[in-house]
Amino acid sequence: MPRLVVLQERQFERVGGGEAISVDVRVITATNRDLSAAVAAGTFRSDLFYRLNVFPIDVPPLRDRKEDIPLLLEYFVRRFADKMRKDIRRIDVRTVELCQAYGWPGNIRELQNIVERVVILCTGETIAFGEAFLSGRGPTAKISDGLPDTLLSQEKALIEAALARSRGKVAGDNGAAAKLGIPASTLESKIRQLKIEKQRFTELKAR
Repeated sequence: MPRLVVLQERQFERVGGGEAISVDVRVITATNRDLSAAVAAGTFRSDLFYRLNVFPIDVPPLRDRKEDIPLLLEYFVRRFADKMRKDIRRIDVRTVELCQAYGWPGNIRELQNIVERVVILCTGETIAFGEAFLSGRGPTAKISDGLPDTLLSQEKALIEAALARSRGKVAGDNGAAAKLGIPASTLESKIRQLKIEKQRFTELKAR
């Protein structure tokens, strides 16, 4: 049975079978491509497009949905704060305004990644960061009531300090991940990204 019939008639046949089986399903698809233009250019099958294009929903980019940004900021901060067991209660008003003025070329994924990084570094109850952090001009951030500093350098320093206190141990109750309040898998990923040699902290214990 042709695959397109599954979409149109909601029927399929088992491999090796000859009986059509009806199913009550709804297929939802998403793309960032202009499929109408792709069909016109011959790079996307028109028969598939017209079977999928039953109830199209156009979701504008984040930069055109500024009213959603405060809600998304609160959601991501709460999500990552809970995950990392941090008591973060406020987002600086100027930070919200800055985010609403930013273009967000990476859309929601970019916002999510920025919030996750800031929550990792946050040591107080309030999150705030500056324009240079979003624009990429030597990103800086003000985390809680701390002083502005290079974000990556501060992140690396915090991780190295935690590794020193745990003598290179990452996971477990006394590991660096627990001291930072983040999952061990997240910390391992950060160690690789920042090219931190955790072995040298293990060697401190041997001495």
